[in-house]
Amino acid sequence: MSTGGSRRPAERAQAPAPDSAPAEEGAGRPCAGESGEAGGRREAAARAGERAAAPAGREAARRRAERRAERIAAGATELEHRLADLLRGGLADMERSAGEAGRGVWEETAARMVDAQAPGLAARVRELGAVPGSGPGWPSRMLEECALLHLLGQGFMNIAGLPEPLAATVRSRMGMTTRAAEVLADRDAVVRDHWLVLGRHDTEEERIAARRVWLYGRRTGRTALVLSFAAGGLPEPPLPVGGSVDADLAYYPGAPALRAALGERHAEPGPGSRPPGTGVHDALASYGAALCGDPWLEGWPAVLAGVVPVPAGDGWQLADEGGSALPVAEAAGVRSRMWRLAAVSGGEPVTVFGECGHRGFVPYTVWPGPGSAPEAVSAAEPAAAVPLTSPDVPGGAR
Repeated sequence: MSTGGSRRPAERAQAPAPDSAPAEEGAGRPCAGESGEAGGRREAAARAGERAAAPAGREAARRRAERRAERIAAGATELEHRLADLLRGGLADMERSAGEAGRGVWEETAARMVDAQAPGLAARVRELGAVPGSGPGWPSRMLEECALLHLLGQGFMNIAGLPEPLAATVRSRMGMTTRAAEVLADRDAVVRDHWLVLGRHDTEEERIAARRVWLYGRRTGRTALVLSFAAGGLPEPPLPVGGSVDADLAYYPGAPALRAALGERHAEPGPGSRPPGTGVHDALASYGAALCGDPWLEGWPAVLAGVVPVPAGDGWQLADEGGSALPVAEAAGVRSRMWRLAAVSGGEPVTVFGECGHRGFVPYTVWPGPGSAPEAVSAAEPAAAVPLTSPDVPGGAR
């Protein structure tokens, strides 16, 4: 789903490596009155200095990476002890200590993970603190989250023995990010396509705005998630949901490949088309396959073709023509999206894009009409995408 997503401020100019001395003004140029031979020696010396500084900069970066890995490993070890103490004492008393006091303990633990330079661990620890007393079945959810945290910590501490795609996923989940410029610098990995904009979702947490944009390649058939983050809002204009853009894109390391960096755009965004979809069974199979590469996935992008929104108790389901139904997640704001989706459907089959996860399906965009699952997308088919999330929806439904 990275993703993904494409949210992108301009890259800052990279500062010189701290271990590298700044070049003298005029280095590499003969001075006035200087002979050609002396100027040549000066220029050769400057180039030699540059060649010597490059390995020194790489060595300094390697040492910094090693020091950070050691701190993260220490933080993961501390978290393992915390989880062991929790499970040794049992979960019976956790509901009584739920609330501000109980969350305070986990906030302290999360702060220690931040100190260990493992922001990914810190985020999961904070989520763990909100589970006790959160409703029926919370002990099972608590054990599941503890198991995932344990798996992540063990994965990092034994990362040398992991296949590289899985090792890259573990580093990413720990919060060890790769700059977009580094990903796009590998020209062999850059993919150019006409990317359909499947959906977009903007959120804000702790004064940091985040934008998730999902794309689908007309030629390659690949899905990508482009993520953007900014303090104080996202200034760049978003790609229009339902539209299409001819652009370069490169995937970040990890398995499965989903999050990507958006590179050069070769034209302004134009009209798109209806994306190909699948039934409920195939969407669940794709999500299951993705979990094999990344057990910490919260959701996997899916386009459901020919589904009808159906009320089910206090919630909703999306039923396909084969008789299978996928429950809609009971997440904040999803209920209002479903009423809008039902209004577009009018009881008839529609095409829906969203994320398939362990809590159910989260919808983001709907196209009137049933759609199909062709091998390629027809550029002639008009796109009548209806976004279900703000800012496209009047009233800002999320």
